[in-house]
Amino acid sequence: MPFIDFTTIVKEAWQDYDNTREIIRIVDISAKVSTNYVYRVTFSDGNFIIAKLSYFGKYEHFVEDHSIIDTLSNNLPAPFENFLARALAKGNFLYVYRFQNEILDAWVVFYRPITIKKRLPKRLDEGQIIKLAEQVALFHRACHNIRNTLPPSSKTLKTDINHLLRIIETDYGKYEHRMHTDEIKQQSDLFLENYQTLKADEFDKIPVFVDWNIGNFSVTSSGRLYSRWDYDWFRLGSRVLDFYFLSRVVSDIGDRTVFSYLIDPLMEERFILFLKTYHHVYPLYADEIKFFKETYRFFILNYVIKDGRFFFHDIFATKLQKEAYETYFPSIDKFDAGIILKALNF
Repeated sequence: MPFIDFTTIVKEAWQDYDNTREIIRIVDISAKVSTNYVYRVTFSDGNFIIAKLSYFGKYEHFVEDHSIIDTLSNNLPAPFENFLARALAKGNFLYVYRFQNEILDAWVVFYRPITIKKRLPKRLDEGQIIKLAEQVALFHRACHNIRNTLPPSSKTLKTDINHLLRIIETDYGKYEHRMHTDEIKQQSDLFLENYQTLKADEFDKIPVFVDWNIGNFSVTSSGRLYSRWDYDWFRLGSRVLDFYFLSRVVSDIGDRTVFSYLIDPLMEERFILFLKTYHHVYPLYADEIKFFKETYRFFILNYVIKDGRFFFHDIFATKLQKEAYETYFPSIDKFDAGIILKALNF
């Protein structure tokens, strides 16, 4: 993509939202991993807000997701009533600015600043794993309790996989995924078959954020979940979708700057410790545990293969897609749900 001054788009968005407040500074505070941009926008009175600009995916999905998140942030009960960053509204509606020209279709949403307390350490000790498991279980339960108050979502796991299968039939898809289309079809078919076998359509659908990297949320000094601000992979779906990244958070290797998406954290004793605590607070079902393997397969197919080159910067996308074919897909059958089922006394 040719150079585009995204800060100009942010300025246009704010002018459209409220042209009575003067912007004096816009600072890029993005994580530099994805194609999404995050800015700190400071006004002449010293106050500031956060702007997020995205051109990844579809405008309709962007609006849909942020509308769901907005309702979720207002409806979550204590102690999570202030957990999520709240988007700005104009009148009675969530405000989303759409910029379009012959090169770019981009969207901007504004957020009120959210307080950040402590970040978890790069490697958790056992006490921190147990506390995180308890907190995530309570958060999932709170999301479950208010799930019927949320706007509907058009995205499902099956629609995303079917979208990938359509992509690889296009000229662009055949070029991008050359030499791998048969493997993509095979992995997609396996996912859809196992999805049907486990009756995953019947699992409760709650808000899930998928990406639980430690840079995306903060905790109190006692380890209680305090704030969350990254919504790039938000969707409504089974709570199981959150577990792969949570296994990475509690893994023995800990958080790393150079990252891969290996399946190994799902099989670590430290993750089983996490699940034991989670299960005690908010019990899992056996079929959900069997579905861990398929949510990992879905993650690689959808976020690495289908969307990787649109979401990640090129250097990350190339590395992760190469590893998907060489390592991730061949390793999936290493996962044994029976070990977790036994540990949780099923």
